[in-house]
Amino acid sequence: MIDIKSKYSLKNVEASLTYVDASYFLGKVCFLATGAGRANHCNVDTGDIRKLGEDYGSPVLFCELELEGIRVTTAQRLLRMLKICAGLVPGVSALYLSSLMKNSAED
Repeated sequence: MIDIKSKYSLKNVEASLTYVDASYFLGKVCFLATGAGRANHCNVDTGDIRKLGEDYGSPVLFCELELEGIRVTTAQRLLRMLKICAGLVPGVSALYLSSLMKNSAED
């Protein structure tokens, strides 16, 4: 989880990622960027977060956890991703997850 209001949040995530093999990520990791509803308070460039998702082949969800409706939608997206990765959605695999989630990174 990356809090885009904190300039240290992205740096902490990037520092932690050096300890994990990038091949581990497919279908196992999603970057969740919180604080997206307050663009005027952002201290992290959203382009950097998108690049992080691209570099690690993992989806990125931008959300504002302070709003209940967006929290519910985000939880539903995460649950759908977990179902896909667990093989519980017939005809869809984790290999397609990145393309399925592409629009959420642009929301």
